Amino acid sequence: MIRDKSTYKLKRIIHAAIAAVAFSVFIIYVMVAKPNYNIMNGAAHIFLPIANGVGNVITWPVRAVGNGVKWVKETSNLRTENKRLRKKLDEMLANQNACDIAILENKKLENEINIKHASPYNTVIADILFDDAAFHHNSFLINRGKRHGLNRGMVVVSFDNRLVGTISDCGSQFCRVRALTDSDTNIAVRISGADISGFLRGNGKSAADIGFFSDTQFIARPGLKVITSNISGVLPSGIYIGDTTENNRVDVLRPNNISRVMVLQYNDMDSYQ
Repeated sequence: MIRDKSTYKLKRIIHAAIAAVAFSVFIIYVMVAKPNYNIMNGAAHIFLPIANGVGNVITWPVRAVGNGVKWVKETSNLRTENKRLRKKLDEMLANQNACDIAILENKKLENEINIKHASPYNTVIADILFDDAAFHHNSFLINRGKRHGLNRGMVVVSFDNRLVGTISDCGSQFCRVRALTDSDTNIAVRISGADISGFLRGNGKSAADIGFFSDTQFIARPGLKVITSNISGVLPSGIYIGDTTENNRVDVLRPNNISRVMVLQYNDMDSYQ
């Protein structure tokens, strides 16, 4: 019974294929031997859908293979992109690990060379209002004064505890701060981690000069860290100033690069110059 139904369906498919071929041959004959455009136009409405369906059936394997090839190609591209992204991720993780190691080593080095980050002094936060740089002088105004507990001689640092200057004049609401690049700056310093002392002098330029009195023959190589010394009693000891560059100069922090500072409530009015 099942075989008879299958045989019947197969016969119908064969008859339909024969009819389609015969109809195609007839249309070709009409177009070539006896062209009749009325017959051709009428037949087109019947022939084209049939031809389209037959074409879809015939080309289905080709289209299936094409889609399969396309899928394989896209999968291969995705795998290649995935490998590239994994490699990039591994590089970024390795770089992050190197950065973490560098941070830990930097903290260890800072502890070894005695750079102070936690200040034992009371601090007052202030905004920089005006930066005055002319000729060899460089100073700036902050919006805090005697009313806020500030006074002449107090130390001004950045938020990462880097020396910016000292208060040279102070009013009720405002104070003027002498920057490290000012030509009147002359503070005692030393090389962190070494018994080399000297004085830092401003010259009105982007870097300050440093002279060593404990060893007049000493020439600082670039990259040495310079911190304050309490030899003169003017400044607290151990505040980071900057790194040495060539020709015994120090790359100091300039007020035009920051907007807010902290004032350490430390001063020695008698020894301040």
